[in-house]
Amino acid sequence: QGLKPIVSTESPALVVGTTKLASDLPATDSFLSKNKVPDQQKIFQRTDGLPVHLKRGVPDRLLYRTTMALTIGGTIYCLVALYMASQPR
Repeated sequence: QGLKPIVSTESPALVVGTTKLASDLPATDSFLSKNKVPDQQKIFQRTDGLPVHLKRGVPDRLLYRTTMALTIGGTIYCLVALYMASQPR
């Protein structure tokens, strides 16, 4: 019977060459909405004395204070862990 090739000698179907025409694609109107950039620019360029990371009000203040609390708590935890690690047993 002889040796038979393990790999098929037929060329595989071309995968990279498959493309869709622009007419086959769905309409793009579904994800296009009103441009929100001018509204955001009005908020962030207002001269009210607030830093830019607190301009949007309560949500920004909550995120800022949560970040500060976690940072201070993490620093204290690291200092306590270093102190406990430096003590002989």
